[in-house]
Amino acid sequence: MSIASAYNSWAEQYDSNPNITRDLDQKATIETLSKYSFNDVLELGCGTGKNTIWLQQCSKHIIGLDFSEEMLLIAKEKISDANVVFKKMDLTKNWKITPQFADLITSSLTLEHIEDLNHIFDQAHQKLQDHGVFFISELHPFKQYQGSKAKFQSNGETVYLETYIHHISDYMENGQNNGFVLEELKEWFDEESEVKIPRLITFVFRKVAN
Repeated sequence: MSIASAYNSWAEQYDSNPNITRDLDQKATIETLSKYSFNDVLELGCGTGKNTIWLQQCSKHIIGLDFSEEMLLIAKEKISDANVVFKKMDLTKNWKITPQFADLITSSLTLEHIEDLNHIFDQAHQKLQDHGVFFISELHPFKQYQGSKAKFQSNGETVYLETYIHHISDYMENGQNNGFVLEELKEWFDEESEVKIPRLITFVFRKVAN
């Protein structure tokens, strides 16, 4: 099953089923981005709009991108404000977005499904304004090393989605190679416990002015 087909199948239950990773990502997104001011947002892998709802309260314009038609349909049912536009788009291709549209680009639980990080950072650099912020929230590579990956239940069976492991150094190197500086890195743990392996990792990159 392709990644897009899997998310189409997952869409109906994505918001309702218990999902620790989804919920922690929402917490990490809000806590991190609450420290920043932004107006024009490009949301990569917006899915059902779980983070869009908060982002629209803090911005003037949002473009949400996803390759799952079913996920986008749910997002559009939740959010119908004129300042939010959802578009079906394959992030592994060139993004059909106005250059330097955004002062914030977000990517939550999306890049584990994309092999070429260089393409993502290159496109993000093109679509960000100078000094704009690129926020990334992903399953921690330590969890991936243990075999953890996105999955859901369908007809009594577990469906595992295709994923790629990106090391922390991969994010750092691709950011630097594409004109970004790392402003913040944080690891997020389950239930406030820092004894076990962290579940998520977040990065805040800032675009260097030309």
